[in-house]
Amino acid sequence: MAFTHHDLRLIEPSFNSSLTDLIIELDYLRKKTLSGTTHPLVFFQLKKIFHTLESIGSARIEGNNTTIAEYIETKMTRTNPEAVSGDLPQNIREIVNIEQAMTFIEENIAEQPINRAFVSEMHKMIVEHLLPPPDGEGDRSPGIYRAVNLAIHKADHTPPEWTQVEPYMTMLFDFVNRTESPKYDLLKAAIAHHRFVWIHPFGNGNGRTVRLFTYAMLIKTGFNVNIGRIINPTAIFCSNRSDYYTYLSQADTGTDKGILLWCEYVLSGLKNEIEKIDKLMSYDYLRKEVLLPAVHYSLERQYITDVEAKMLRRAVERQVIQASDVQDILPDKSPSEISRHIRKLLDNQMLQPEKENARKYVIRFDNNFLLRGIIHALDKKGFLPIKD
Repeated sequence: MAFTHHDLRLIEPSFNSSLTDLIIELDYLRKKTLSGTTHPLVFFQLKKIFHTLESIGSARIEGNNTTIAEYIETKMTRTNPEAVSGDLPQNIREIVNIEQAMTFIEENIAEQPINRAFVSEMHKMIVEHLLPPPDGEGDRSPGIYRAVNLAIHKADHTPPEWTQVEPYMTMLFDFVNRTESPKYDLLKAAIAHHRFVWIHPFGNGNGRTVRLFTYAMLIKTGFNVNIGRIINPTAIFCSNRSDYYTYLSQADTGTDKGILLWCEYVLSGLKNEIEKIDKLMSYDYLRKEVLLPAVHYSLERQYITDVEAKMLRRAVERQVIQASDVQDILPDKSPSEISRHIRKLLDNQMLQPEKENARKYVIRFDNNFLLRGIIHALDKKGFLPIKD
């Protein structure tokens, strides 16, 4: 099929459309002061978990078959995944790359424009240490626009010839960075996502890169993860891969109707994810529905001992504990024995000091056996964007 040009443009939905309602609701959520009763140390552990799920989901869209359980097991055996270079299996390396690229975005997006240099750096991180096709999900020219023509598998759309990639990408960056009324921010993010896929600027890794590109745009529009809110945009796309490609195809037509249908699909998914994740800011919900079931799950499978379970339940109930808070549940233990039990939980990364050198502690679950129970509980409550 021959390539068909469509202008890149901002399309306004009608005032009485459901898409306009979505834009208004999301604008409210963007401006809403995030508050809740969940301790920041607990909340940001959840954020790390959702970034892991985001990375697995993004890789799964592209055909990586690694399950959540498999990746969690590798995560618990790697003490410093950032230091690992090429010694991981390719399927695991692909997911690690996405996690590292998400961290790169969060650390740099406030100071950096979304331009060719920024996107090229993301792409390099995405394909690092991966074999190029057909043997892997890497790219022979990391960070560099493709110099060949491409056909997208199982798609009616044919991307522009390679000689047109640079001018099309320049137009995309101009579109993204053009000053508009804030009411258009989310429409622009959705349209820009489609346009990036439509151009397919790199030889490989375009899907993984565009989802990070969208993540960067969402942070730029005010969904700032560093003040609390978790954004899990790939959950929009990977919960139903068929829907993702169907709505992309609608936008490929270049019609106002097709593009607006795509935008409604993206923004409705974003709204659902934000509302779902915001539940975790309520510690009463988190304690009852996630943390206590996770401790029970871990005890039932003998990942932790009965004494550890009692101490962790107390940490969950009070959020912050000290040695005196567990004396009543360990009545036969001396203060020195209780201190040793606390030290063991600290060494096993199941507790962490609330502050450096403090003797008050908060539960930790982001890199130990409790993580399996957390994932299980989140799955039961519908928080996981993908299923194993």
